[in-house]
Amino acid sequence: MDVKKEDKSERSKIEHIAYYKSLTQIISNIQKEKEQENEQAVKDHLDNRIDAMEKDRIRIKEMFPEIKEEEWNGHTN
Repeated sequence: MDVKKEDKSERSKIEHIAYYKSLTQIISNIQKEKEQENEQAVKDHLDNRIDAMEKDRIRIKEMFPEIKEEEWNGHTN
């Protein structure tokens, strides 16, 4: 993956952390929705959405390997 210089700026880092956290919340919401769903086609669609978001979360974490797990999860001191 090619990472542009500006993609690693401090501003980009802050924005990516916020986006990562929002993806975490969206995934949680989709998982709750999936638990209430009865139709398999809809469950499969929700699984695909979750998979895509998980891949995006992995991509973001790989962009900033210096960030500790606690910061990704919102437990910063």
